[in-house]
Amino acid sequence: MQTPGQGASARQTRNTHDSLGLGPVPDAAAAKLGEPLYKANCAACHGAAARGGVGPNLLRSVLVLHDEKGEEISAFLKVGRMASGMPAFPQLNAAESYQVAEFLHLQVELAANRGLYKQSDQMTTGDAAKGKAYFAAHCASCHTVTGQAGAGDLAGIGKKYPQPAAMLGRLAWPSKRGSREAVVTLASGEKLTGTLVHYDDFETTLKVATGTGAGAVSSWPTDTVKVAVEDKLAGHRALLPQYSDEDLHNLMRYLLELK
Repeated sequence: MQTPGQGASARQTRNTHDSLGLGPVPDAAAAKLGEPLYKANCAACHGAAARGGVGPNLLRSVLVLHDEKGEEISAFLKVGRMASGMPAFPQLNAAESYQVAEFLHLQVELAANRGLYKQSDQMTTGDAAKGKAYFAAHCASCHTVTGQAGAGDLAGIGKKYPQPAAMLGRLAWPSKRGSREAVVTLASGEKLTGTLVHYDDFETTLKVATGTGAGAVSSWPTDTVKVAVEDKLAGHRALLPQYSDEDLHNLMRYLLELK
């Protein structure tokens, strides 16, 4: 039997999922069983936390986001999509496919819930010294704070985002504004460079930037082409499931002091 507090927590979780459009709350026990299955069968292509590798990022997959209780994912795993290099996994039984699906849903939740911090917590916590150490260990390979020219320099970021809520939002919920540059390789081997107008599991649309077709907008079924997207925030997204709340607050406090 749930205690009143547990019931309120469960309702809050359901409300969170409804507001974020995440569907049912993941089955944590099944997700735990699904993790080794995912790592054995999927991680080599899609990355250890399903955020992409040689295969696409599954946290953005329409199939994953629309799936409930593993039904769509299980059906897909039985047949695969060989035209785009996705093999079938007939060796996974129904229970195992469900467990893999719940592991994927849990990864979506871990990333999405990084936007759910209370401002009261953001305003009062954080150790700048610990944040500086965290920055040196996890961020300094891409960012500097020296004032040198370059997109990765964060000198003065505390002036740009002086409010803790705004700063923490940039850390916990990274987003890239503007267009996405990509290279689309056609079945013929021809490579087209341009801006992605639309990209999901089923359709890819590119505004071509170079060559004789510059300016043209073309579309293909996604499983007939290879799409390489330049994602300058890949490092940020990779950290999302690794951050603790303390890490985020410490890093926020350090960056706020960079005036």
